[in-house]
Amino acid sequence: MSPWRMTRWERGDLPPGTDSDSGEPATTDGPQRRHEALVSVRLGRSAPGSHLVEYLRHEPCAVDAWWIAADVDAVIRLAADSMAVLHRAVADLRLRAGVEVAEANYILRALDLSAPADPRTPEWAGSAA
Repeated sequence: MSPWRMTRWERGDLPPGTDSDSGEPATTDGPQRRHEALVSVRLGRSAPGSHLVEYLRHEPCAVDAWWIAADVDAVIRLAADSMAVLHRAVADLRLRAGVEVAEANYILRALDLSAPADPRTPEWAGSAA
């Protein structure tokens, strides 16, 4: 079944050892890539915060969430084994969790904070690897 038609419970209950994109057995060639997003959300006027919290407790893609003091109400960290499932989880926040605005920032890679930066290379240039 396409991830766009799955319920949130179906997305979280894949059989062990299967690849979430194809349903085929996962290969052991390397580490499984996990896709993540930080989603800033603003609740609708009539949506209580408790509704969002209860929704996130049952959302298998929800990893962490924080109430924040900003122009949005909360930031939610979502993670999934495929981008399709991650996109569906973001869309479900809008459709089912009482969220009026959901702005997703997809995580590309971690910054290496352990090594000192080369002053000749601008930070935005990144590494060639």
